[in-house]
Amino acid sequence: MVDEAVQQVLDGFVTSVREVAAVEAVWLHGSLALGDYQLGRSDLDVIVVTSSPPPAAVADVHRQLMRDSPLAKKLHCSYMTDLADVSVRHPTFAQERYFDRPVTPVTRRELAIGNRTLFGPAPAELLPATTDEELFAFVRRDLRDFWLPATRKRTNWYADIWVDLSLVTLARAHVTLATGDLITKRAALDVLPGLGAPTSVVDDIRARRYGPVPRTWPWWRHRRGVLARRFTSTAIPAVLS
Repeated sequence: MVDEAVQQVLDGFVTSVREVAAVEAVWLHGSLALGDYQLGRSDLDVIVVTSSPPPAAVADVHRQLMRDSPLAKKLHCSYMTDLADVSVRHPTFAQERYFDRPVTPVTRRELAIGNRTLFGPAPAELLPATTDEELFAFVRRDLRDFWLPATRKRTNWYADIWVDLSLVTLARAHVTLATGDLITKRAALDVLPGLGAPTSVVDDIRARRYGPVPRTWPWWRHRRGVLARRFTSTAIPAVLS
């Protein structure tokens, strides 16, 4: 079930974006589609399929929604006109700014699994299927070319987002490469101890996502960053092997 306030934001977005763009479908992915959404903590991940490139006015839609509701700041949306080419970078509004990025094989598989539609045909009717080979290749490339080099940069790891995403991504990649399945962030936290992740860091991530947010002291941020970075740097080669 989606919280009423979230549903209002989503409904308002669909209504507003259809007024300025040639919208064919609006789909949910991420935690909203996979059943792991946490109010005020999770992003609202959306795909809008358009028959022509979206006008600049779509950015105004997002900014107005953010003025109307704080929840809209977490609404991240990519606008797709070409559904077949995985390499295409699509106009995207996220983190309160407008830029281009691809819709990855992981996102495409999430769309197929969740099959959550806010408007128009469902993903299964329009989106080409993502093969396991495409999915596995992307997951391996993401670990090898992004996360492993990132472990050489110390300062990033003092931020919550780097600690959270690195460990969760690693656990999800492990499961996907082993079984072909996509798992939620909650399930990923249950997988991490078996991969040798530091218990204190896993507990820290779990509390900030699912429990009362703990107060974080500078010494713990430093210690947590060291532990997360060290674990990630050694666990990635093991997952890829």
